[in-house]
Amino acid sequence: MVLMESLSLPMGSPIIDFSLKGIDGRVYSLNDFADAQSIVVVFMCNHCPYVQAVWSRLVALQEKYKNDGVQFVGINANINPKYEEDSFENMKKYFEMYKMNFPYLADEGQNVAREYQAQCTPDIYVFDAGRKLAYHGRLDDSWKDESKVTKKELDQAIGLILAGKKIEEKQNPSMGCSIKWVES
Repeated sequence: MVLMESLSLPMGSPIIDFSLKGIDGRVYSLNDFADAQSIVVVFMCNHCPYVQAVWSRLVALQEKYKNDGVQFVGINANINPKYEEDSFENMKKYFEMYKMNFPYLADEGQNVAREYQAQCTPDIYVFDAGRKLAYHGRLDDSWKDESKVTKKELDQAIGLILAGKKIEEKQNPSMGCSIKWVES
């Protein structure tokens, strides 16, 4: 396991469209979330302990904000033959195990992750109603132990974005396992 941090990206960058198959067999693109006030794109995978530690928190945040027009989208870019646990079939199992309430999509060619410059799992991007990047950082200040969280950075960021306010605080990078890039 190689520990990586998300890159510092320019706020205001436009969202990048995608066309990816979900575990339900549907193909999703940004048009499917046209009514969302905010879109939270999370690059994640099944095997990463960093993702597993925060998975329930992501589900809880989607539940908290579902009536406020916030749409989470999970994208697995670790579809790599060397990591069977991250296979499409196993994505379905993890979806059920964590009782996911947002789409879980497979980036089989890893092109979407490359376009977003995703580095790690989880790598979290929050876009405002204008589909501009407003937050790119970590979920909170204690990925490993939810009982030790003192600052819920993603939650606070979503609240500010929905209120039409700019996030003034420093955005701390997310960290986790490196994306398992397939050799070309």
